[in-house]
Amino acid sequence: MNAQRRRGPKERGRKGRRIARATSTVDAPPYITRKIPVYELASEELLALVEENTETVLEEIGIDFRDDPQALQLFRDAGALVEEERVRFPRGMCREIIQRNAPNEFTQHARNPGRSVQIGGDHAVFVPAYGPPFVRDLDSGRR
Repeated sequence: MNAQRRRGPKERGRKGRRIARATSTVDAPPYITRKIPVYELASEELLALVEENTETVLEEIGIDFRDDPQALQLFRDAGALVEEERVRFPRGMCREIIQRNAPNEFTQHARNPGRSVQIGGDHAVFVPAYGPPFVRDLDSGRR
C-alpha cells in the first residue's frame, strides 16, 4: 500500500517554486553616502546671477496656480500679489519661505521601514523615474 507522504517546507516541483517566489525577499543594497568632496560646478557669482534672475521672473511674471484657491489664499495671506490664478512674489519671499520650512535632510518613509531612505546631506538615492505624471500645455491642457 502506498502511504501518502507529507512534504515539508521544501516542496518540490511547481508548487515549491511558487512558494519560493512568494516568500522570497530581495535585500536592498546599502545606501550610498558621498565620501568625496563636493565639486562646485558654478561659481558664487554665477549662482548669485541665477538667483537674481529667478527673483526677477517671480516678481514680474509670477507663477500660475490653476484650480487651487486654497494655495492662492495662502500666498495672499503671506504677502504675495495674487491676480486671478497668477501669483507674483516680492523679492526674497520665496527664499525666506524655503529657508524657514525646508530641512537640509529628511527621511522619506516607506511602508516597509527597512526601505525608508534618507534624502539630503551626503546621501545619494537612485530611483527609476521618468517625469511628472501630468503636464499642462496651452493647446491641449492637462495630458
